[in-house]
Amino acid sequence: MTSADTVLSAMTRPRFLASVWPWRGVAYAATAAVMSGLVWLALAFLSAPFVLAVAVVISEGIDTGWYALAATALGLLGVSLLALVGPWLALAVAAVERWRLRLADDRPVVSRGNSGVYSDPAAWRAVAYLLLLAVIAPLWLGVLAVFGLVVVSTPIALNQQLAAGAPAGGVAGRAALGLLLLPAIPYLAAIFSGAHAGLARLLLCAEADPAAAELVEVARSRTRLADAFDAERQRIERDLHDIAQQRLVSLTMQLSVAKLDLPADSPARAPVALAHEHAKALMAELRDLIRGISPRTLRELGLRAAIEELASGSPLEVDVDVDPGRFPPGVETVAFAAVSEALANAVKHASASEAGVRVRRSGGALTVQVHDDGRGGADPSGGTGLTGLADRTAAAGGRLLISSPIGGPTIVQVELPCTW
Repeated sequence: MTSADTVLSAMTRPRFLASVWPWRGVAYAATAAVMSGLVWLALAFLSAPFVLAVAVVISEGIDTGWYALAATALGLLGVSLLALVGPWLALAVAAVERWRLRLADDRPVVSRGNSGVYSDPAAWRAVAYLLLLAVIAPLWLGVLAVFGLVVVSTPIALNQQLAAGAPAGGVAGRAALGLLLLPAIPYLAAIFSGAHAGLARLLLCAEADPAAAELVEVARSRTRLADAFDAERQRIERDLHDIAQQRLVSLTMQLSVAKLDLPADSPARAPVALAHEHAKALMAELRDLIRGISPRTLRELGLRAAIEELASGSPLEVDVDVDPGRFPPGVETVAFAAVSEALANAVKHASASEAGVRVRRSGGALTVQVHDDGRGGADPSGGTGLTGLADRTAAAGGRLLISSPIGGPTIVQVELPCTW
């Protein structure tokens, strides 16, 4: 069974009262009361000239020229205010209502286009919703409030009746009826809120573009795949570190002990010594492999320490300038991957001797820049390293920029959204 996406659809589920949807329905109703009150205040201000015009006509009549002129002027002022301010007020209320709609409806909210206040049908739909909020909302809110007050006040009334000496049997029956009606409050709130939200969506929201929705889902799917890939990388790193590396350490120690136990003239001493050297070399390679898969320093100490460790092990002379502090784990992983890939390319392909790493956080973005003095000519289409980095950066919502003219220098810059 698919999960409910509206308060009305949730109401048909058996565990409705145990879910968060009743509270969302009540919250939508409460905020609808606030919005309706604010709309009435705004409309009262705009219609004040009409009220004054009617008061002039009732009190003084229209036979006197000056009073007739005043009533006409006030009427024209009221029409002007409604014509000039009314549509803008409706559009502002519509924007708030689209935001408030998320309380009762989890489906995507797409705003209707606004090509002009007076020529756009969306503006007149907003005006229609403004009248709906001003006229119909108080009616269903009043019914809901009266029903809620009746149910909630039932225990107080019964207590007073018992104190007055009413028969216990009749009081108990009415108490049971009150308890039975208590769960009806969230259902009634869900019905009214869901119906109102449906009208709001009909008048204020456009149909979602299937292509745009599919594109959003593709982006989300790519992000999920990248997260799953990072989680798998960390699992492999833990297995290699906790299992394979420990067994290799144990094997190296046993070979060392065996080499010491063998006599110097034993034919087996040379093969055992050679196996011992191979085991130590393999352990060093495995340690480098583990560090490349998911650096423990990155997870425990952060991006700055991990980049400094990477720079210290590089054959290049690397200048590191990284803002201190921790960043979101996904951002740190992609940023470290960018630095690692750029430095590796500088060594393998650019014949560089020096490189620089600069990491800055500005506002809600983290900028990672790596430059080297190599021969340049980096081409993302020529290998999988930069292409894979571009994919990981895009999956994280960022972008990869490369400047690498022939003769150098090469600059690799990654820009990532960085908000906690």
